[in-house]
Amino acid sequence: MDKIVYILLRLGVGISMFGHGLVRLLKLNSFSNWLVIEFKKSVLPEFIVIPFSYALPFAEFLVGLLLLMGLFTRTALLTGAIIILLLLFGTSMIENWEAIPSQLIHLAFFCILLQYFEVNTLTLNKLFQKSKKYDQ
Repeated sequence: MDKIVYILLRLGVGISMFGHGLVRLLKLNSFSNWLVIEFKKSVLPEFIVIPFSYALPFAEFLVGLLLLMGLFTRTALLTGAIIILLLLFGTSMIENWEAIPSQLIHLAFFCILLQYFEVNTLTLNKLFQKSKKYDQ
């Protein structure tokens, strides 16, 4: 049962990240412009916000895709947690307190999946790299 619960959580987080990235990639310029406008009232300079606004959708999409496929899962989980930490920082800088609980929930799921990583057995990595135990 642990394996089923783990894969359901992994797939849920993967779908969330994949979906966030996909919809933003499809409107990349408008997403970037929106984010730059949102951060005008923050202490973060535009030269940091602009590259982040273009990199974020790609990072979310890739993390989500890797989690859905079960490839490089540990790396994807760590990367996803770092993305969420960056989002939490940015959300705090623009005082969007309503978004923080959702981001903290995402972070909690990334941490739970990392904590119980040894249960992660239903992956493509298992098919391709049976002998490697460092990243399933």
